[in-house]
Amino acid sequence: MPTSSDSSSCDDVKSALRWAIPRLAQITATPRLEAELLLSRHLRTNRAHLLAHPEMPLSPAQRAAYERDVCERATGTPLPYLTGEREFFGLSFAVTPDVLIPRPETETLVEIALAWLARRPAQAVIRAVDVGAGSGCITVALAAHRPALPICAVDLSRAALHIARANAARHHVAARVSFVQSDLLSAVDGPLDLIVSNPPYVAAEAWAALPISVQREPRLALLSGAEGLSAIRRLLEQAARRLAPSGLLLIEIGERQANAARTYAQAAFPDASIRIVPDLAGKDRVLEIYANPCEG
Repeated sequence: MPTSSDSSSCDDVKSALRWAIPRLAQITATPRLEAELLLSRHLRTNRAHLLAHPEMPLSPAQRAAYERDVCERATGTPLPYLTGEREFFGLSFAVTPDVLIPRPETETLVEIALAWLARRPAQAVIRAVDVGAGSGCITVALAAHRPALPICAVDLSRAALHIARANAARHHVAARVSFVQSDLLSAVDGPLDLIVSNPPYVAAEAWAALPISVQREPRLALLSGAEGLSAIRRLLEQAARRLAPSGLLLIEIGERQANAARTYAQAAFPDASIRIVPDLAGKDRVLEIYANPCEG
């Protein structure tokens, strides 16, 4: 924590930001934005109002809470763990250190799934499952954009499922979501029409090179063996016994894992249509498997 002399001038918006920005510059490329977001949270206002009123005073309690969060962020704590939320696919999700922070690249998986669902007959009964649901961002995004879709959210972490339940309730889709604690698909029976997953895919040897903020996220949701492919390989093997004959399997992968992931997919699904879909940044991101090759 800062000493009283370090933060004695944090009495109003202007001085608080002036104090925070150089400290946050040690950990983020957007220190001003993050300083403003944290201060907006503690003053219970939006950034526009904050910037329009640099003279707005901070109470002693607000100042202390703001200083604490800035110092936490400066040590590497991810910003969403301090603000308590993260936007994904146009929706706001509660996040805690028990869950992986939703990322924009995962939206590619949701877009593919929604496009496939839109091609299903209106009367079709779809059995969908999100494996490694974490915060529930994929589950909730699909349910929110497909009002008739029931979906099962699966995670090994009981704490993560608690957050996923809260997010499903936040977006009024909880009635169509079931929650199952399971190691991948081991506790889920087939046939499944749609399987989506953002599994762990960080290699053990790559852990030390990750940004400090990423290392603060749950290892269970990130690490996956020596090559980062253990969970993906096991999920493919399990899905091969559960995916419906006309089903779709979507798995997020690391940008350098396309060749290995495709090889494992071909072994598990020798007759399927398999391809790698890039994210908006052009990086290999989603392993797409159509059980019926005519649909791929």
